[in-house]
Amino acid sequence: MNREQYTAELAHYGTALAAAATELSRPVPSCPDWTVADLVWHTCEVFYFWRLQLSGLVSGPENYLEPKRPAEEELLDRYADNLRHLVEAVRRADPSKPVWTWAADKTAGFVQRRMAHEAAVHAWDALLAAGRDEPIGRDLAVDGIDEFLTHFLHDSPAEDLGGSVHLHATDGPGEWTIAHDGDGWQVTREHGKCTAAARASASDLLLLLWQRRDVSAVETFGDPAVLARLLKSAHTN
Repeated sequence: MNREQYTAELAHYGTALAAAATELSRPVPSCPDWTVADLVWHTCEVFYFWRLQLSGLVSGPENYLEPKRPAEEELLDRYADNLRHLVEAVRRADPSKPVWTWAADKTAGFVQRRMAHEAAVHAWDALLAAGRDEPIGRDLAVDGIDEFLTHFLHDSPAEDLGGSVHLHATDGPGEWTIAHDGDGWQVTREHGKCTAAARASASDLLLLLWQRRDVSAVETFGDPAVLARLLKSAHTN
């Protein structure tokens, strides 16, 4: 996907999140201990931080001052303002521009991609809280699985994986094999015979990786402990 697509997805899902946030006191099932207000504020803060990075107003977390959380009646206005500024920053930034990130990829392109996925997953959270379990768009979900497997696995697993995992999207092209050789993760975008496998729509596979879907919601094969260890080895929020 490219900058224009990420900009459009960020705007779409960012707006969908706000539209779903009709009752700020409602609990968010996929984010234990959060209300919708907490979800909106978290996403607002994330948008604020990364739009400052893209705009060159801050270079890294050491120069960043956390904003004060507004009163609840002002929360959605603050969120909309930060979304608008972030969309503009994503639209304007050259993807090759050097930018501080926590990842190995330290370019604006990483941030553009990350913000589209941040918005999509948290919009799903907000929609679920409103009683609407709606899938993430297939193309973005496939890209999100790639992004997750590239950037959100620990440098080494919490424990030996004990095998390999195959993910298979059932609603179109999309297959991945994941293993750990003792030195690092090995991820290939291909079919492979593995110790464990999970089959589902691209959206459900992405939500599984982000611990929004339970393993019971997807079709699985092989050793469930290997799949469980893969999911445990991820940075998620």
